[in-house]
Amino acid sequence: MASKTIVHIEEDRFYINGNVTCLGCTAAGRSIEGLLLNSRMVQGIFDDLNPETRSNWDYPDGPWDPERNTREFIEAMPTWWEHGLDAFTINFQGGSPRGYSKQQPWHNSSFDARGELRPDYCKRLGRILDRADELGMVVILGYFYFGQDHRLEDEDAVRRAAHNATEWLIERGDRHVIIEIGNEIDNRKYTHEIIRPARGHELMHQVSQQSNGRVDSPAGRLLVSNSFCGGKLLTDNIINASDFLLLHGNGVEQPERIREMVDQTRADAAYTGQPIVFNEDDHFDFDKPDNNMLAALGRGAGWGYFDWRMPGEGFDEGYQSVPVNWGISSERKRGFFSLLKQINPRH
Repeated sequence: MASKTIVHIEEDRFYINGNVTCLGCTAAGRSIEGLLLNSRMVQGIFDDLNPETRSNWDYPDGPWDPERNTREFIEAMPTWWEHGLDAFTINFQGGSPRGYSKQQPWHNSSFDARGELRPDYCKRLGRILDRADELGMVVILGYFYFGQDHRLEDEDAVRRAAHNATEWLIERGDRHVIIEIGNEIDNRKYTHEIIRPARGHELMHQVSQQSNGRVDSPAGRLLVSNSFCGGKLLTDNIINASDFLLLHGNGVEQPERIREMVDQTRADAAYTGQPIVFNEDDHFDFDKPDNNMLAALGRGAGWGYFDWRMPGEGFDEGYQSVPVNWGISSERKRGFFSLLKQINPRH
């Protein structure tokens, strides 16, 4: 069954079910029609296959439970949508459940060592994709993460994982999913060179070619991209292969640099008018007249909220740190969703 929700791109604008996103909305003194307002929610299918670290993720009221995690994620989704969230990022290999980590001994991967899909992960992800379809939300689906790509035994396994993930989406009929092949592929911790920047376009082309003519959408295939670390600009080979451009604002302390990143990306000789989306930025200041979110929107780029549980904080904080309270349960979360609701009200 094909999904009811369809995402497509016209020039530098996103459309959901034929309607431009953020219709009639303005922010930072300009129209934001066509931008993708999103949040990094990558742990929706998280689990830990390492028995030595699994207890790290126990809930305050009980042991770690991946089914509970996904169930509570799905229960929270309508509230996110009601507050104006059009998209979220979720990953086959998650993200650091500590927010940021030097070492990642836990084992969280939807792929086994040969690149075959794990059925339990896919069942959880399928439930989330189905609910997003019902709500009319776009899913930015990441394939690989630098904390877990080493779980794949070799380059053939990486290619097989990308093939299997793509085939799974095609067979499901998902038309509301866009692909981030790798999260921050310029991170030195990646094991496999085929994911890293110099060759990152190869997997992008693989997914585009595999899905071409097999997705009932205006593009006729899955839309693909890749992201680099915070503050970094994409290389020409990645821009050339991308349907949309993913930037990250981690480490960018001044909103002016956000504006500069967008300007420099558009000035790149390889740029052909693709929409620009920040899908990861851990800066807030939502009550101030200038912040990273408003800086991006003011330059015509979508923006994504990334929140993690900082030292000394409790269960209610952060969306990346496991276990997750998926509700709008903290001052930071309320700050983001309050501003989002003002900018993109549901009529």
